[in-house]
Amino acid sequence: MNVGVIGNPRYTHLGAVLEHLAREAPARGIALYGEPRLDPFWPCPVPHLYGAPLHALISFGGDGTLLRAARVLGSREIPILGVNLGRVGFLTTATRENLDEALTALVTGDYVLERRQALAASIVTADDRVRSTQTALNDVAIHKGGVARVIRVDVFIEGENVGPYSADGIIVATPTGSTAYSLSAGGPIVVPGVEAIIITPICAHTLAVRPLVVPAWYRIVIHPVEGWAEDLLVSFDGQTGTTLVAGESVRVQRSDTPVSLVRLSSDGYFNRMRQKLQWGDLSERERER
Repeated sequence: MNVGVIGNPRYTHLGAVLEHLAREAPARGIALYGEPRLDPFWPCPVPHLYGAPLHALISFGGDGTLLRAARVLGSREIPILGVNLGRVGFLTTATRENLDEALTALVTGDYVLERRQALAASIVTADDRVRSTQTALNDVAIHKGGVARVIRVDVFIEGENVGPYSADGIIVATPTGSTAYSLSAGGPIVVPGVEAIIITPICAHTLAVRPLVVPAWYRIVIHPVEGWAEDLLVSFDGQTGTTLVAGESVRVQRSDTPVSLVRLSSDGYFNRMRQKLQWGDLSERERER
């Protein structure tokens, strides 16, 4: 079984974890392939994963590392096992402590596969040419670069102009991303499995603008209002981005390839939400009584 490895070098224990993985993998018939940035952390040389025929991918870090792993795979629908080395890890399913059990489950197929909707976002020029396209598991955000200032954009949904948005930015999110940036901006929680796209303004400058939830097969086009295209940035999962110039627009739609996440435990989505996001946590109030 060929398994790729993505990791965040900022985690103190990454070297020890990869050393343990390199020791345990051969007995399970696992051939490891790592990203180049992990070369200094392996106890022995490991071939690079780019172009390798992978059967699975392991991410070591937090949710951000898992999001990067999804982008590394691109259009390949390969199971991702997220191992949390940080604090929250809402998308991850394993920890350093149960890594051995997770490896065994990965090899034997003793896990549940969650196919998560992703987004494909294209930057379209004034002459209707696609300049670049990126995928995002969580969200695509449009905002100002440098100093925080208001943006003005027209939002088109299935060709119909919803109207101008005046806000600090705008987020287009998947149900997976509804508990990330969109939630912080006041967007709704949408359970993964619901086929939808969420459009959330960031600090809207009018009470008439509120988050929208639309069917997943709808196409959203965001076009800066004339004279308001200066210093606009488009970010993908909050990790990569590009500038937006006058005359360009952002086209967002459901990706043809979902992201497949390995889920080991029997914990349901709402149980994870209670544990990781402290949903409905009234412990402080209880102590005050």
